[in-house]
Amino acid sequence: MTVDASYHVKSTAAGGGRDGEVVSESGRIDLELQPPKELGGSGEGSNPEELFSAGYAACFLGALRATSKQSGSPVPEKSTVTVTVGIGKDSEDGGFGLTADIEVYIPGVDEAEAQKLAEGAHAFCPYSKATRGNIAQTVIARV
Repeated sequence: MTVDASYHVKSTAAGGGRDGEVVSESGRIDLELQPPKELGGSGEGSNPEELFSAGYAACFLGALRATSKQSGSPVPEKSTVTVTVGIGKDSEDGGFGLTADIEVYIPGVDEAEAQKLAEGAHAFCPYSKATRGNIAQTVIARV
């Protein structure tokens, strides 16, 4: 894949990685990071999975709006995307792996059409492309 990037963003992590801080070059993101309680941390700061979940949800909704408009079936304004990111032990290599469950809510259309629109967005979304084949993903549409 060849990408002609028209935008770049830079962020820097310091401290212990998951137990430190992350700051974007623009300063709009300046967060203390703490592992979640489920992974032995205090859970008082953000964590990489929370940031990934937020970015993925926003990107996927943008992809849904773009692809549905291109197909002539623009989704209603009240449409939403919720991405649940999981992290846990990878049984294959003993390290850690991620999962992503993508729930697309499209009111006012039938379930088959909603699923078709969600799958179209999944094929188009840069986050989905970047992670396809690398993490377990599910895409479910609700109406």
